[in-house]
Amino acid sequence: MRESVACGIEAARARTHLLTAFDEDVLTTQHDRLMSPLVWDLAHIGQQEDLWLLRGGDAACLGLLSAKVESLYDAFEHPRAERVSLPLLTPRESRSFIADVRGRVLDRLERAEESQLFPYVMVEQHEQQHVETMLATHQLRAGEPLLGVGAELPPGRVLPDDEAVMVPGGPFVMGVDGSAEPWSLDNERPAHEVDVPAFRIARVPVTNAQWQQFIDAGGYDQSHWWSERGWAHRIEAGLERPQFWAADGSRRRFGVVEQVPADEPVQHVSYWEADAYARWAGARLPTEQEWEKACAWDPALGRRRRWPWGDDPWTPGRANLGGDGLRPAPVGAYPSGASAYGVEQMIGDVWEWTSSGFDPWPQFRPMLYADYSAPFFGGDFRVLRGGSWAVGGAAIRPSFRNWDLPIRRQIFAGLRLAWDA
Repeated sequence: MRESVACGIEAARARTHLLTAFDEDVLTTQHDRLMSPLVWDLAHIGQQEDLWLLRGGDAACLGLLSAKVESLYDAFEHPRAERVSLPLLTPRESRSFIADVRGRVLDRLERAEESQLFPYVMVEQHEQQHVETMLATHQLRAGEPLLGVGAELPPGRVLPDDEAVMVPGGPFVMGVDGSAEPWSLDNERPAHEVDVPAFRIARVPVTNAQWQQFIDAGGYDQSHWWSERGWAHRIEAGLERPQFWAADGSRRRFGVVEQVPADEPVQHVSYWEADAYARWAGARLPTEQEWEKACAWDPALGRRRRWPWGDDPWTPGRANLGGDGLRPAPVGAYPSGASAYGVEQMIGDVWEWTSSGFDPWPQFRPMLYADYSAPFFGGDFRVLRGGSWAVGGAAIRPSFRNWDLPIRRQIFAGLRLAWDA
């Protein structure tokens, strides 16, 4: 077990190095006010690893950085927009710091008992989440391509528009316990029974071609498809199409200008846009309860699957994860990754907006990092499910709950339609 945990944290670090192996100006520039400069993410990853794995979460214990420097990497104290003005470690200092931390962590991991491994995997998940954040920063960066065009992905297959599957009503087990998913985070726990009425859900996510039909039909110009708050934001922000799309049918992807692929799941749309599209399509967004049942429940066996396709681990033939392709795969590319109900591409490709706000499950208990979830409950956040092509390692599973504000578009988010039965 220790060996697999070590492989996980080292795989996350390899991705971090790949995204920060550039000139100093790329790392120290703030490419968008929504994002930190990459050098902040780089040192913050090491600061959190030092805190949780070398000091056991005791912030009062002095770490490898002075208290004054360490405070620069407090995400609650310093909003992203102001981090570029802080006296941050240089890229060279940041790399030296995270290497020093990692060497000490690996030494400690060799002596750790299996009961002590959760914090290591929590730190891996944290770094993988920052890798995805850094990829979003690279997407926002202007200038020449730095990451290439990405690896080849499997071809899709032709499916009827809005093809849906029926999910019968009835109870299922929502969420997980630590005994079933030892690396799950606090907002995924505990497992509890939920009775969900029958519904239909789309077999695959909404595609770029379908979104273009929404644009062509005047979907961005007709307020009746939008909620009141969504329309107000659409006017204020001047939304006309997904972020990074141009009026000529092209898009910019990591500095590469290319035609928008018709058969890819649409991404870089906000919750407000997703909600408006669903209304225009005569549908709605699924709740996260509906989403999780369609993804993980096996009605024949009356139990959860660990993954949509079953209990076997992820392979590249089952879902688009890990970031190598730098984009979503075409719809229909992963029939072997279908859930028990026949729903495809629920893991990877794009985060999927749900209609649910971010709230705790009954009998929620904070994990050892008490501020991971609790400060965000009950606000304006909407839950996203399933992960994106950029997610890696232990940072995704059917019970994983992501959340963001309904205006956000820089994240790799799309949608899947649902209907009342």
